Amino acid sequence: MTDVRPMIDVRGARKSYGALEVLKGIDLSVQRGQIVAVIGPSGSGKSTLLRSINHLETLNAGEVWLDGVKVNQKLGRAAFERHINQVRQQMGMVFQHFNLFPHLSVSDNITIGPIKLRGMDKAKARELALVMLDKVGLAEKIDAYPARLSGGQKQRVAIARALAMQPKVMLFDEATSALDPELVDEVNLVMKQLAREHMTMVIVTHEMRFAAEVADRVLFMADGTVVEEGAPDELFRCPKQERTRLFLRKFLNP
Repeated sequence: MTDVRPMIDVRGARKSYGALEVLKGIDLSVQRGQIVAVIGPSGSGKSTLLRSINHLETLNAGEVWLDGVKVNQKLGRAAFERHINQVRQQMGMVFQHFNLFPHLSVSDNITIGPIKLRGMDKAKARELALVMLDKVGLAEKIDAYPARLSGGQKQRVAIARALAMQPKVMLFDEATSALDPELVDEVNLVMKQLAREHMTMVIVTHEMRFAAEVADRVLFMADGTVVEEGAPDELFRCPKQERTRLFLRKFLNP
């Protein structure tokens, strides 16, 4: 029997910072192998939603599930730490600002997770690092240090590092927004390749054309809610909501 449960299932997610309600009851279901792009104005809750999926943000209400396992379980502190560490090993996350360790080589940045968290020996971990670097087109940089890399190269190393943990899903939080325009394409090409390989992905992005090209589904968020969602062709060409139309007009016809 085919397993039809979602790979990611967010139910009624609410998040507030004091009186400011950032997520107002968000539902999000992502099937295995599906690519979902999340778009919307700054401050709409996109990054908070993404960070809530792997519990970098703690929801005030709602549930997050990964492949049938509840992420935000109510457990004692020590038990929850063990649980969330196991869950995070299955979710690769790529941030806006790379977050590479500057004092470690590219190889060490990539192998630290598999060695420390999965108990892989150093030789095997380095072989894995080389495979992942080859995937992002940077095999020759395995012994370089982050200071010697361009922004696009750093972000591709960050993707290789996430992939080295062999995650079930990849989460991208505006992965190209800190890059110079000429470096954006090299990172987007890697993400497109992952899409062709049917990696389950949730991508927060300001790049509408990239979202239209790579996503199976697009969510438009504003003011902590999902205003509209649909297939890229449908949402970008014929948005149903006026709020979506105004946003897209600004981005697609600046």
